[in-house]
Amino acid sequence: MALIHRATLRPTKLELLADWLPDRDWYTGPTGEVLRVAGYRFDDPAGAVGIETLLVRVGDGPVHQVPLTYRDAPLDGADDRLLGTTEHSVLGRRWVYDASGDPVYAAALATAILANTGQAEEFVQLDDGLERREPSMDVAATGGAEVPVVGTIGRVVDGDPTSIVTDTVELAVRRRLDTAGGLTGALLTGTWPGQGTPVPLASATLR
Repeated sequence: MALIHRATLRPTKLELLADWLPDRDWYTGPTGEVLRVAGYRFDDPAGAVGIETLLVRVGDGPVHQVPLTYRDAPLDGADDRLLGTTEHSVLGRRWVYDASGDPVYAAALATAILANTGQAEEFVQLDDGLERREPSMDVAATGGAEVPVVGTIGRVVDGDPTSIVTDTVELAVRRRLDTAGGLTGALLTGTWPGQGTPVPLASATLR
């Protein structure tokens, strides 16, 4: 379950992305205001790290996929993956990372693909309880294998797709979603409004 607070963020996630995206080698869109197309979330079993993948575009440019993690303290050794910090009106300061370098994201993505767990249900925290929020997109997996323990990340190879290598599984995350190919192994696919045909988003291969 992904718990979402009714809160304000300064700067917003999209504002952080507007500064960060143009410097990525895999980003091929224009510069300008970043618009959210859709998104999906995974659970952190420990409940400590927020895991959200955003599908975004700038103007009439292509849709890009950007997995993010949100932490209440800096992640050791991940300064090169830091988008910046934001002030959350409920949770306080949050460190926002490119999730490709976060081991919590790697474990969640491997589980979603290999165990077919899919995305987390989203609930909004209200004064009188929780309210379920309909997802903005649907994801599905083609896995079915036993999920190994996913520990530390050995290396990340930036590109499209971005490769995340651990001792037990190799993950690949597509960045630009209007191109084909680049993924092998068990797949995570997604559909969203205006995109009814499933699009490959990520893959997992046991090592």
